Amino acid sequence: MTMTIKPATVRRSVTVAASPEQAFKVFTADIGRWWPSSHKIGATAFKSAIIEPRAGGRWFEVGEDGGECQWGNVLAWEPPSRLVLAWRIRADWQFDPTLLTEVEVKFVPTGDGGTRVELEHRLLENMGDAAEGARSTFDSEHGWPGILERYRAAV
Repeated sequence: MTMTIKPATVRRSVTVAASPEQAFKVFTADIGRWWPSSHKIGATAFKSAIIEPRAGGRWFEVGEDGGECQWGNVLAWEPPSRLVLAWRIRADWQFDPTLLTEVEVKFVPTGDGGTRVELEHRLLENMGDAAEGARSTFDSEHGWPGILERYRAAV
């Protein structure tokens, strides 16, 4: 019998001093304002990131030349409490429409007017042999922890 060990899901959270409605808006509508410009897959300089506000919408970057590079799509759009994005970028940072990993983001009221933003990046086993290396990258300071700190600063 062959056993397959699945890489651990990456889970990170930050607390922001904003309502779930505001936190959701900044995460989605304002993603181009806080997403790190170094985190891109296009050939030209990064200009913005966009999440289309609906299930089935695209999640993509826009380069300085106006070109678009898709990152994935919106699987669930439930403002202001939940968002699920399909991450379709391989470990070699190339878009692959057949790859599916999921980034779920929950916006949980803290009771004091703030919001705990909980991010889970799962199904990393779908990256095959590159899964564990990708998980390490996503869980590093250059991955979700650093990205969420930029988000927190923007809220």
